[in-house]
Amino acid sequence: MDTTLRSNDAAHLARKVLGLFKLRIGFVIMITALAGFAVTPGAGPGGIPLAVLALAVLIASASAGAFNQYIEYDTDRLMLRTRGRAFATGELPHTPAWLALIGILLAGSVAAAWYATNPLAALYVFLGAFFYAVVYTVWLKRRTWLNIVVGGLAGSFSVLAGAAAANPELGAVPLLLALVLFLWTPPHFWSLAIANSSDYETAGVPMLPVVVGNARAAQIVFASTLALVGVSLLPVFFGAGLIYFAGALAGGVHFIRKAWQLARAPSRKTAMSSFHASLAQLSLLLVAAMTDALLF
Repeated sequence: MDTTLRSNDAAHLARKVLGLFKLRIGFVIMITALAGFAVTPGAGPGGIPLAVLALAVLIASASAGAFNQYIEYDTDRLMLRTRGRAFATGELPHTPAWLALIGILLAGSVAAAWYATNPLAALYVFLGAFFYAVVYTVWLKRRTWLNIVVGGLAGSFSVLAGAAAANPELGAVPLLLALVLFLWTPPHFWSLAIANSSDYETAGVPMLPVVVGNARAAQIVFASTLALVGVSLLPVFFGAGLIYFAGALAGGVHFIRKAWQLARAPSRKTAMSSFHASLAQLSLLLVAAMTDALLF
C-alpha cells in the first residue's frame, strides 16, 4: 500500500512539474518552426541539426511557459481556469531556484540552435521566448488589452526560426506564414478570454472582453478572423500549391463560421467553439503547408 501511495504521489508530482512547462503549447510552437523550415527554399541543415532546432524551440517555449506561471502565480489563484496550477496551489515551492532552471533551459536551447543551425535562427528562438515571457507576461498583460496582440509575435518568431535554419534570406512564403501566426493569436485567445471573461475581471487582467464587453469583443474576433483567413491565402500567390490552398481554405471557412456564430450570440459555448475552431484552422494550415512543400 505504501509503495502504491508513493508511486501515485511521484506520478502526481511529475504531472505538476511537466504542467509548468505548457508542453502542449510548446509542441504547437515546435510544429510552426518545422512548417517555417518546410516552406523555405534552400539547402538547410541535415536531419540531426533540424531535430536539434525543433527540440530547442520546444524547450525555449517550455521555459517561457514556466516563467509565465512563476510570475502569474498570484493571479492564477483568482481564476477558475488556472487555480489548480502548481505554483498557485503551493504544491511546488515558489522559489528563485525555478528562475535559475528556466534561465538554464532557455540559454541551452538558444546555444543548441546556434550550434546546430545558425545565429539568426538562434536569435529567433530567443525572441520567441522573450516576447511571451517578458513582453507579454511582464510588460503588457496587466497593463493593456493589446497584450495578446503584441504577444502574438512569439509564434511568428518560431516560424522565422525554422525558416532561417533553411535559408537566412527569408522569402515571401515564410514571412507570410509568420504574419499568419501573428494574426491568428488574437482571435484564438480572445475567444478563450470571452469564455472566461469573469475570471479575467476578477483577477484584474485587462483582456479585450473585460475592457469592451463580450459582445464587442466577439465582433472584433470575427473581424480579426476574416483578416487572418484572407492573409492565410496569400502564400498561394507566392508559390504555395493546391494542398496548402485547400488546407488553409477549409480551416479558414470553419473558423469564420464559428467566429460568426460567436459574434451573433456571444456565450461561453460559442466562444469555446470559436477557440477550438482556431486550433483546427491552424492545424490544417500547418499540416497542409508542410505536406505541400514536401510533395512539390
